[in-house]
Amino acid sequence: GVTAMITPWNFPLAMITRKVGPALAAGCTVIVKPSELTPLTAIALKQLADEAGIPPNVFQLIISDTDQTPSIGEELCTNPIVKKFSFTGSTAVGRLLMEQSSSTIKRISLELGGNAPFIVFEDADIEQAGHAAMASKFRNAGQTCVCADRFIIHDSVVEDFTQLLKEKVLEIKVGHGLDEGIDMGPLILPLAAESVQIKVREAIADGAKCVIGGSTMDHMGPNYFEPTILTDVKATSRIWNTETFGPVAAIATFHHEQDAIDLANDSSTGLASYMCTNDMSRAFRVAEHLEDGMVGINEGVISTATAPFGGVKESGLGREGSSVGLSEYLETKYIFLNA
Repeated sequence: GVTAMITPWNFPLAMITRKVGPALAAGCTVIVKPSELTPLTAIALKQLADEAGIPPNVFQLIISDTDQTPSIGEELCTNPIVKKFSFTGSTAVGRLLMEQSSSTIKRISLELGGNAPFIVFEDADIEQAGHAAMASKFRNAGQTCVCADRFIIHDSVVEDFTQLLKEKVLEIKVGHGLDEGIDMGPLILPLAAESVQIKVREAIADGAKCVIGGSTMDHMGPNYFEPTILTDVKATSRIWNTETFGPVAAIATFHHEQDAIDLANDSSTGLASYMCTNDMSRAFRVAEHLEDGMVGINEGVISTATAPFGGVKESGLGREGSSVGLSEYLETKYIFLNA
C-alpha cells in the first residue's frame, strides 16, 4: 500500500534511495518528505525517477520549511491511508513519531541516533586501528549516525594510539567540499558548530585534555569546527554520554576486557560499535556481548547495501538494506485451502 518516509540531511540521496528502492520493489507507492535543509537533492532524484519511467504518483515528494515539518510528520503518521512509515533522524523525534503512528497501529521503521563506541584492545594493530578510527570519526565531519564517538582504548596502548591519531588529524585539510584536496567540510548549521563547541568546553572543564583542535574555525565561516581529540574524558560528560554530530574523538581508557564491554554498553542507544583486535576469539566473544545492531571489527566503514542496517535499544526498529530491508515493506499472509 501507501508508504511514507521522512529522511535526514546528512546523506540526502542515499537515505531516500535506501527506503524508496525496497518499497517500490515490493509494489508500494511512496511519499517522501526530505529534510528541509537539503531539498534540492531530493528534487533532482524525483526528476531522474520520472525520466526513468516511474509511473506518475508512484513516487511523490513533499517539500516544506521547518515550521511545517511537524504537522506534515503528524499527518503521515496518523493518516490511515498510509500503511507503513519510515523515519531516519534523532531519537527524540523518532519517539514522537512512533507515538503518533500508534493511533493507526501503523507498521514503522525507525533508524535513530547512535553514540558508537570504538574499542582498541592491547593486541590490536595500531596503524590499522588509526586508519579505521579516522574513517569512522571524521567522515562527513562526524555527521553520521554510525560514526565513532566514544573511543575506549586499552591503557597500555592509549599513548601510541593517541599520538598516531593526532598525526593523522594534522593531515586533515578542512575547507569547502568543492575545492581540490579538501578532506573535511563544514557542519550543517552554525548552531551545530556552537553545540560541539559547548560540549568540548564542558568536557575540558570536567578534566578532559584537548590534544588537538577544540574550537570553531571562525575565519572560515560559522559552520566550521576543528578536527578535535580529547583524552581523559569522563563518562559523565555530555560529550561522552550523548551523540555528538561533529569531528570530536573523545578518548577514555580501560584495562580489563569486561570493563571495555561495560563502558561500551553504558548507553541508551545501540546502533553501531567498532573494535580493533588481532584475537579472533576475542573479536567474536566481544561482538556477541556488544548491545548494538552492527559491529565493525578492524574496520571503520561498515555500511553496505548488501547488509542489514539498523540498531537496538533507543536506536530504532527494523532494518534497511539487504533482503531484510525488503521484508520491511511486505506482510506475511497464511492461506489454508481445503480442496
